[in-house]
Amino acid sequence: MIATPGRLVKGGQELPADITLVLPTFNERDNIVPLIQRGLAALADYQVEMLVVDDDSPDGTWRSVADLAEADPRVRLIRRTEERGLTSAISAGITQASGAWVGWMDCDLSMPPEALPRLAGALANGADMAVGSRFVSGGRDSGHTWVGHAFSRTINLAASLLLDWRVKDYTSGFILARRPVFDQLDLRGDYGEYCIDLLYRAVRSGFRVVEIPYHYVPRATGESKTATNPLGYISRGWNYVATILRLRFQ
Repeated sequence: MIATPGRLVKGGQELPADITLVLPTFNERDNIVPLIQRGLAALADYQVEMLVVDDDSPDGTWRSVADLAEADPRVRLIRRTEERGLTSAISAGITQASGAWVGWMDCDLSMPPEALPRLAGALANGADMAVGSRFVSGGRDSGHTWVGHAFSRTINLAASLLLDWRVKDYTSGFILARRPVFDQLDLRGDYGEYCIDLLYRAVRSGFRVVEIPYHYVPRATGESKTATNPLGYISRGWNYVATILRLRFQ
């Protein structure tokens, strides 16, 4: 693991961030810099740390982030050369985050960073965890094909019915939470099922989880890391179903 140790400094003193946004990347060279810039602009009222965890992207994503980090101390890079995976990347970012509030989102610009202040506002108003949601009133999903949308709706409806109805978007992956949540709950799973597991355990542990509507849009550039055809959704879906059943009957 190679880390660029950029820190927030003022008057020669290191400052903890209000918010650390963990950005797990693999081959997102054309999306990551605009995402960081838009995120920093959206969260201009906060002390922000943008912590990119890159899995040694062949397209050089980490190089673009390293260049940005040289010019902006709010940007940090963790380049992982011996480990891979979405869940472990987010976990690595949480471990090294300096923020009192820690969150993450997809790095393909499908989740607009302009929604981040609404998540932060929910925490400021007393929530322990804010979840960007496509499936509460005001939320939309135009970023998937009809097959992908149907798959996502079905999985989330099943999770809501079998686990806890108070959560509508169990596969969100767009989260901001207070650090004590992660002191108590770790991330488990190989891919998107980690989010089902985390949100259910957060609710059952008594944390106040609030869903904030947002509009999920098609990725800006590059290739999707999720399934792109019915067979892929079925293959991926087994892990989601297994996670739901494990939580329901454990």
